[in-house]
Amino acid sequence: MSTQTLAAEAAAIAPNPGAPTKEDIVAWVTNSTNEVFSTMLGMEANAVDHFVEEPGKGLSMGVIGIIGLVGDWTGTAVVNCSSPLACQIANTLFMSEYSSVTDEVLDAIAEMTNMIIGNLKNHLEERLGQMGLSIPAVVFGRNFATRRSGKESWYVMNFLVNGEKFEVQLCLAPNQNGALTGNGVPRIMSIA
Repeated sequence: MSTQTLAAEAAAIAPNPGAPTKEDIVAWVTNSTNEVFSTMLGMEANAVDHFVEEPGKGLSMGVIGIIGLVGDWTGTAVVNCSSPLACQIANTLFMSEYSSVTDEVLDAIAEMTNMIIGNLKNHLEERLGQMGLSIPAVVFGRNFATRRSGKESWYVMNFLVNGEKFEVQLCLAPNQNGALTGNGVPRIMSIA
């Protein structure tokens, strides 16, 4: 195989350079959220608004799914909804009836977080290179406080699903540590 052919093949599979724009992020999150709600639940997620939020205080009630992204860029994604919407999602996803938040409802939100952000990750990889996802974590309760550390801003996209608010938040930044090796396998980090 010639050097020109190898270079052409590498260019064809290499991610597009440059950070995604706010418009890219909003479009990708909207498409990912709509696709998961439509395909998996037969529900409609209508985009209501979006904005950029400065770091600081996070969410304080509801059902929250959190998942990490790692690669040449790293970040965190958060999915948030009310308890009634979380129950509706679990009812449809698991074809059962849940009237209050149970372990199964929390599992449904973890799965929704994984599906929406997994779909978003596919879009991000086209621009930012290979990325990995953490295992999702779910938080539920009232009168708790979350706090966002770091100095990066967050993209916040709000949707309306069956009259209830559903929110997706995303924070991305270039990875300063280079957590992935050249073949996409995470390095074991050691502290000396």
